[in-house]
Amino acid sequence: MITGLCEITLRARDIRALERFYTHALGLGVLSRAHDRIWLAIGDRGRLGIWSPGQKEFGDQGGAHVHFALAVEPGFLEEKLARLRAAGVKATGPVEHPGGDRSIYFTDLEGNVVELWDFFECQTVEALAS
Repeated sequence: MITGLCEITLRARDIRALERFYTHALGLGVLSRAHDRIWLAIGDRGRLGIWSPGQKEFGDQGGAHVHFALAVEPGFLEEKLARLRAAGVKATGPVEHPGGDRSIYFTDLEGNVVELWDFFECQTVEALAS
């Protein structure tokens, strides 16, 4: 049984700049740093990888993601929105979706669209099928 998302990796021309973006704008903590990658904590059991371009050990090169979503507890979207705006990040939202869940959207320094979403705290996975 799949129990959740372990990690997402993003490719970045300047891994230190993207690290500063996510630590400052979202408050993510640094798990580890190496010359070609940085790992940031997402919740208790997930991580966001920021990798420099180039081949890695299993044929990976980091992702060229267009959109990904991070789960946020209900009641904390406004706090995250204020933090993003204080960091100079243009963000849209909170946007309310059918069913009552809400999201904030913004773009990071590499052009990835990031969504902060309280869906999984408000809905069940089965609701995705409807």
